[in-house]
Amino acid sequence: MEPIRTGLRRIMSDFLKTQPPEEAAVLAWPVVCGADVAARTKALSFNEGQLTIEVPDANWRNQLSAFIPRYLSGLNDLVGPVVKEIRFQLQGQVPRIKSPG
Repeated sequence: MEPIRTGLRRIMSDFLKTQPPEEAAVLAWPVVCGADVAARTKALSFNEGQLTIEVPDANWRNQLSAFIPRYLSGLNDLVGPVVKEIRFQLQGQVPRIKSPG
């Protein structure tokens, strides 16, 4: 079963690398985090190296924060070194807007 998974991951990586980075990072999230986490989270946006993920509550945010290095490594493997930071946003929370300069 592992060779099939490896082959599918390579196909997905090849596909994602043809997409604009802002789309590729969002599309890659479920592949990188796995089905269980993907079922409870949602990639909202990718902007200026930051991937924003919606999580159901603070407990999820705290638990997933421990996996950020692993997620960044997985994203790097799939889409290249475009994602520099992952931010977890609570469901229903108004996103922060970065001020210019």
